[in-house]
Amino acid sequence: MASPSPSPSKIDLAGKFSKFSDHWAPRIVARYNDNEVRLAKAQGDFQWHSHADSDELFLIVSGTLTMEFRDRTEVLGPGQMIVVPRGTEHRPRALEGEVEMLIIDPKDTANTGNPATATQAVEL
Repeated sequence: MASPSPSPSKIDLAGKFSKFSDHWAPRIVARYNDNEVRLAKAQGDFQWHSHADSDELFLIVSGTLTMEFRDRTEVLGPGQMIVVPRGTEHRPRALEGEVEMLIIDPKDTANTGNPATATQAVEL
């Protein structure tokens, strides 16, 4: 007989964001199926990268995120999200101060698309 799943509980995003201050360093706040729900703060530029095997979801909680693609740019504000398809080169940028965002990736996905250059997501 399978063991019961843990009881669901709410997650206070503002409280979680208040526990860290570094940029471009994702924190895992939940897991479901084989996905990680990550929070990250951003300021300035991140690097151009892609994820060969998975899509990536960005939901902006506060601030303005500029998502550059090789052929266009999307600007996202609070309450807006974008799904970057697998294999699509992109560069997130926080050009107007700090951005707080929620990112959903498959577990153990490198935030740069390359484990050798990635900041490892850690539990918060």
